[in-house]
Amino acid sequence: MTTDSSNSRPAAARSEPRPSPTRRALELLFGRDLLASPGAAAGADGDPGRSVKLRLALLSFLMLFVELALIRWLGANIIYLSYYSNFVLLGSFLGIGIGFLRARSRINLFPWTPVALAVLTAFVLRFPVQISHTSGTQLIFFGALKTTGLPTWLMLPVIFLAVAAVMAMIGEGVARTFVRFRPLDAYRLDIMGSVVGIAAFSALSFFNAKPLAWGIITAVALLVLSGTRIGIIQFAALASLAGLLTASSLMSHDLWSPYYRITVGAKTRAQTIPIMVNGIPHQAITAAAKRPPIFYQPYSQAPRNPLNNVLVVGAGTGNDVAGALRMGAKHIDAVEIDPMIYRLGTRLNPDRPYQSPRVSVHINDGRAFLSQTKQKYDLILFALPDSLTLVAGQSSLRLESYLFTLQAVQSARAHLVPGTGVFAMYNYYRTTWLKDRLANTLDVAFGHAPCASSVGQHQQQLSVLTVSVNPAAVNCVRTWHRPSSVLPPSTDDHPFVYLASNTIPSFYLLTLGLILLASLVLVRTASGPYRKMTGFIDLFFMGAAFMLLETKSVVQFALLFGTTWFVNALVFAGVLLAVLAAVETSRRVVIRRPQLLYGGLLLALAVAWVVPQESLLSLSVVPRFVLAVLIAFAPIFLANLVFTQRFRDVGDSAVAFAANLLGAMVGGVIEYVSLITGYRALLIVVAGLYGLAFLTGRRKLTAAKAGQPAVAALAPRSASTAPT
Repeated sequence: MTTDSSNSRPAAARSEPRPSPTRRALELLFGRDLLASPGAAAGADGDPGRSVKLRLALLSFLMLFVELALIRWLGANIIYLSYYSNFVLLGSFLGIGIGFLRARSRINLFPWTPVALAVLTAFVLRFPVQISHTSGTQLIFFGALKTTGLPTWLMLPVIFLAVAAVMAMIGEGVARTFVRFRPLDAYRLDIMGSVVGIAAFSALSFFNAKPLAWGIITAVALLVLSGTRIGIIQFAALASLAGLLTASSLMSHDLWSPYYRITVGAKTRAQTIPIMVNGIPHQAITAAAKRPPIFYQPYSQAPRNPLNNVLVVGAGTGNDVAGALRMGAKHIDAVEIDPMIYRLGTRLNPDRPYQSPRVSVHINDGRAFLSQTKQKYDLILFALPDSLTLVAGQSSLRLESYLFTLQAVQSARAHLVPGTGVFAMYNYYRTTWLKDRLANTLDVAFGHAPCASSVGQHQQQLSVLTVSVNPAAVNCVRTWHRPSSVLPPSTDDHPFVYLASNTIPSFYLLTLGLILLASLVLVRTASGPYRKMTGFIDLFFMGAAFMLLETKSVVQFALLFGTTWFVNALVFAGVLLAVLAAVETSRRVVIRRPQLLYGGLLLALAVAWVVPQESLLSLSVVPRFVLAVLIAFAPIFLANLVFTQRFRDVGDSAVAFAANLLGAMVGGVIEYVSLITGYRALLIVVAGLYGLAFLTGRRKLTAAKAGQPAVAALAPRSASTAPT
């Protein structure tokens, strides 16, 4: 008897379609397990399996990587975003929250991520905004005043909605896999993928990678995760995304440092080389012999000439270093935060200042250098420090914020040669109140009024402020006269030197109000009734509190170790590792009295409040780092123990996580309160929010019995059975 082999196979096997050439190529490159469908059946023991775990980790990697890339790339092309702090971050949290709320929707939006990214990229490349917004008197931004893009009222809403849409699609992809695990198992994989994401993006920053590299990584990840579901439209969108970024890279000679998109202009008739950053004129490389005499005024005012030791903070492309060499300085410490701008100065500055054996270069934050060096200087010069950008997407600090505080000037004074050392600073201060505020800062720090002189008119007026501990040591032509009303110095706790008063500017209030209103509408429209989240209101408050706690950590480490990209990357990685440690603890230990965790958290917040930051600044680097980690990360670890002990037994992990993410978005809005109160007071707000979390979730604080399995949704439910 013969058997028809074609009919001996199971029906499912006979009906299985043959893999496409694209599918076979992807399986060859990345392996069949990784390309498994997100709806693949779980193993016999209920474990989703290795392929699904790998998929969740890769999705989480993609989510954080794209978020960081959008923050960097959009901020470099739309200058408004440099002054609206965490605008892109708020849109990201809103989008991810909506994506998690849609975890069980019938229509899956994740496959349309390539299309949304391609449309956003094309829009920004077509309508870039290169502007410095200086209207009004509440905030001062240096740079050009020429508008080259769409107006603020149109561009910001479009970008916010576009970012939210992109991140909602990615977030939904994460959520549909997230719900197949027990809550803490899913959260653990999510954090692991996020750690890899921030490590990868930091590595690209270190190598000054262009957006094309970010786009390739994103496109490959989307291609792998889409698997057989990728259609012609999605594939064309990925190709368009790669093409747009490739064309943008080939058509421009932009350089990408960890801070800026840098453009080097052609040499002008005056033989200067303009340097643009993020679309704004930033520096002009000029021969020392052709610089105006006012730049050399601090040297003529110093009692000792030539000077033995000079510190130049904000060395940039080397103009001020070349000036110090021209004035005969025997040794110069040149501090510049951006390695790419330093390299441009090394290559293009006609005086070759960085090649001089009399110059020591330090790629570092100026305030951090002052806290680390023990050197004494005849002249300390703050030379045109103006970052034109914020330190990160999660704080209102500019890179130079901590240079202009009272404590920073006092630190500089401590590094002057006793009796004869001179401190000087100059810039194009656009308003009288800003120059007076900085002069007042010098007055308070040194005990007497500084010398003040200016040249030029209006916005092109260059002002120089010079002072010494010994008033007789400075050859002062004109002394600053205190006006009837002058702003007090900014401080390390409230380092917003460009803010004319301790208020939230009106345009910030309007923007934040519109963000909250849009969020209410979008959440209701995209994901259904709010009542599905009412059972997780405590997680909402935890998200808001944790966002503020993370912000406080970012700004604290920026002060203690410098506002550099590397410090920020370490802080974010440290936060994720602290979260991971809390997850691993909660996976193994059930806290039978969760109320005690709230008590420990409040105690840790009290310690962070009591210990003054200046006491840590006085320590050497190693003990400062150890104490800073303990003070900053103990509350973060305990806060995540509170969260994970609660999250481990939730009935719907996607909705619970969405509530937490939307709370984080609201926390990002609350962060602007620091413009009024300073950063230290955020700890009180954090304590209050965790108090609300305790009150709203106290009925759920009963510990699970030993050995009781956590409640989880191990398989996606249909929309009809989703909670409402």
